[in-house]
Amino acid sequence: MVDRHAQLRLDGTEHELQIHEPTIGNRGLDISKLRGTTGDVTYDPGFANTAGAKSTITYIDGGAGILQHRGYAIEDLAANATFLEVAYLLLFKKLPNEAELSVWKDSVRNHTLINEEMKRFFDAFPRSAHPMAILSSATTASSTFYEEFLDPTDEASFHESALRLMAKMPTIAAWSYKKSIGMPYTYPKNSLGYVENFIHMMFHIPAVEESSIDPAIAKALNVLLVLHADHEQNCSTATVRGVGSSQANLFASVSAGIDALWGPLHGGANQRVIEMLQNIVDDPDATATSMIARAKDPNDSFRLMGFGHRVYKNYDPRARVLRAYADEVLDAVGITDPLFDIAKELEQTALEDDYFIERKLFPNVDFYSGLIFRALNIPTRMFTVMFAIGRLPGWMAQWKEMTEDPDTRIMRPRQIYVGDIDKTYVPIEDR
Repeated sequence: MVDRHAQLRLDGTEHELQIHEPTIGNRGLDISKLRGTTGDVTYDPGFANTAGAKSTITYIDGGAGILQHRGYAIEDLAANATFLEVAYLLLFKKLPNEAELSVWKDSVRNHTLINEEMKRFFDAFPRSAHPMAILSSATTASSTFYEEFLDPTDEASFHESALRLMAKMPTIAAWSYKKSIGMPYTYPKNSLGYVENFIHMMFHIPAVEESSIDPAIAKALNVLLVLHADHEQNCSTATVRGVGSSQANLFASVSAGIDALWGPLHGGANQRVIEMLQNIVDDPDATATSMIARAKDPNDSFRLMGFGHRVYKNYDPRARVLRAYADEVLDAVGITDPLFDIAKELEQTALEDDYFIERKLFPNVDFYSGLIFRALNIPTRMFTVMFAIGRLPGWMAQWKEMTEDPDTRIMRPRQIYVGDIDKTYVPIEDR
């Protein structure tokens, strides 16, 4: 490939910026030497126009509504792959064959237990503790049992750490839920599949005869996890990469990603969708039309949650999958949910409204994921935890790619200082 360059004229001097060509998508103008040659930096709040890495993991075309993992369309993966297959794809750069998948499943299955000493760790939290706080803390704490696997420069250590995180995260998540409701912890049952085992640990009550797990529910949860597996350089993934760039271990980096995901503008958005829909249902005067009108009113503080996306300027492909799946899930669990009814009315009304069409405010994945989690009897405070379980393989694949990239440097953004200078200290009695 022929090297190409862009020209930057600054204070009458031209500077060459190397152009990095993608397989598909945005080109990158290399400004890594700009500060050294000019003393100046670029200004990009939120780094929305800055590529911090070259990646082979996930490709998104927000304008066309495309999401692919290592070249596979998300629609194809959601329809055909198990979550463990997608995790393997992200971590090992290819879909597994039958023998590889069998070994991968067995390896994960054999590490689902968490150390018995961790019980005291869970018990130390108040019952009111948010499951995301427990999940993040327990992820970091788990690293203390695997000191021999924490070297970020060692390939074998990464595989051992990644395997344990994949295996134990559902157990930690289920125990965080059981802690929040004052119920005894349920141990994993390794005769079950990955998703079925999580459902078992979440909902099994020791005093009650064990019931079979509905395949339709397991399939729905599998699809939800697949749809959340990775999403390029979002806030939590950038956090995982940033923490990992200091050569922090995989457990610590993933824990930081969990904390970033907890924010309501990121992983907490689906919970806010449910809360919004519940408020609408509870208001006898609210209709889809009136709420759309409120959302369009610049003087009204009401926001229509679950519409629009930082990246997608088209229909979020994950939302399209879930929209087609939602009716099937509700039929499988045998419930009628007024929140789902109002959600469909809101979607239909918004998609026919010029205001939303012109601004490309389409439903995103959060709009339907919360409704399906709710249909599966997942408590609202566990929605973001479910997101974290799904995003885990993406975080780990991104962390591994970052550690293997020879261009990786410790993350250290610059700033433009706009504060005071040259002030003189005043003794306290003179202030």
